[in-house]
Amino acid sequence: MSIAPTIKRLSAAVLLATLAACASTPDVLSEKEYYEKARSALASNNFSEATEQLEALETYHPFGRYAQQAQLDLIFARYNALDSEGAAAAADRFIKLHPDSPSVDYAHYIKGLAAYYSEMGMAVRFLPIDPTSRDIGQAREAFQAFSTLVTNFPESNYAPDAEQRMVAIRNHLAAYEMHVADYYIRREAFMAALNRAQYIVENFPETPAVPDALAMMVELYRMMEMPTRAADALTLLATNFPDHPTFDEQLRFKGGQVKQERRDLSSVLDIGLSDD
Repeated sequence: MSIAPTIKRLSAAVLLATLAACASTPDVLSEKEYYEKARSALASNNFSEATEQLEALETYHPFGRYAQQAQLDLIFARYNALDSEGAAAAADRFIKLHPDSPSVDYAHYIKGLAAYYSEMGMAVRFLPIDPTSRDIGQAREAFQAFSTLVTNFPESNYAPDAEQRMVAIRNHLAAYEMHVADYYIRREAFMAALNRAQYIVENFPETPAVPDALAMMVELYRMMEMPTRAADALTLLATNFPDHPTFDEQLRFKGGQVKQERRDLSSVLDIGLSDD
């Protein structure tokens, strides 16, 4: 049996497959064409299209004259396309590849913003939802990125905004600790709650959560029969925050910061009942 026809058929099949593959492969544009398409998309706020063109440019022309600027534009495009994770990855890559670039401060800034909004979630970014009751997630990573920017590039145009966001993150972290402390109190884990309140006072001393944390410490120390420490916390509270609502008009401590849930059976049975 001759194998010539079989070889011919195989050759024809390979040729057809190759032609089909070539037909399905998009034409590779020049670096300038990709970049111009990307810039046009950015100008029209079509960030998804801009991302696609910039990624193609980086794939086919990774060392061209537009490569570095394209990487910066990709950070911008992904961030504005609400791709926080992708923006952070692009920013981190730029920082590693171009640590001496005049624009590296921008990469640190967007890296911080991406982590900041990724941590809070899209709903928190656009809706009036209290983020302090959520898990802190990437808040610390955002703080680190902003801190690096402010420390290494104090003259950067992005430094003032980064500093303000660091203040907001501190406030967020402290408020989150208060939510956790309240949770422990509801579970009657008083020592755990006390540790959280003390952590706020020691690590976030300039945040709005401090007076509530001090008031909580006073009550918890008293509940745990530690009068000396309760008195110390009370002195700090009265000296620094005399207008705190746990004081009456004569500056006597009346408490109220520690609110326990009723966990007895009668509190469950009374739900929905009222006196006739």
